[in-house]
Amino acid sequence: MNEPATGIFVTGTGTEVGKTVVAAVLARTLAGGGRRVAVFKPAVTGLEEDGEPDHELLRRAAGSNQSDDEIAPYRYDPPASPHLAAALAGEEIDPERLGAAAETAAAGADVLVCEGVGGLLVPLVRGVGGLMRRGVGRPYLVRNLAVDLGYPLVVVAPPGLGTINHTLLTIESARAAGLEVAMVVLTPWPEEPSEIESSNHATIAALGSVPVQTLPRLDLANPDGWPTLSWRR
Repeated sequence: MNEPATGIFVTGTGTEVGKTVVAAVLARTLAGGGRRVAVFKPAVTGLEEDGEPDHELLRRAAGSNQSDDEIAPYRYDPPASPHLAAALAGEEIDPERLGAAAETAAAGADVLVCEGVGGLLVPLVRGVGGLMRRGVGRPYLVRNLAVDLGYPLVVVAPPGLGTINHTLLTIESARAAGLEVAMVVLTPWPEEPSEIESSNHATIAALGSVPVQTLPRLDLANPDGWPTLSWRR
């Protein structure tokens, strides 16, 4: 796949850890610096829940005019893993369609901000023994998509107890696939971090050999009040 000038892939140590918020802040930071920013998320689930859908927040943050289909080719109501949400809708996620959609989004921008779904080992297509209508196939994970796109990763994690193990496992999984980990973002970072949170920050940086940044809890309705967030490749 032909890359744009630059791009970033935002993943996390699990679901509901702040990936969309971090991706939105990255997109807004880049757009605020005069870059043409496109956003992409392979699948959005949980549309039946209240709140602004992930792809709409990403579009708003980037100041993008992309359509829903251009940002998120697959969108489902149930809050489930994408492979299951697709199966419940009577379809399968097509990795080739994802690659083509990401390439199209990137072609019209200076930078592409891609947000994954859940963590790196979440299946987009379950594969052998799974729910695929066409029978036996190979599993296709979020990590496979990240490898296909070839962008460095931002790993999003909560700052509290347990995050060292989850974050270092994610970093190890990424590097085992040849992915570059650009940085870790701990969020929501408290105004007065505890000894555990401060130690987690330092320990992940040291053991993971990775820059660690923090992001406080944000008012998503007020992007003018968001801090900036950037990475160096």
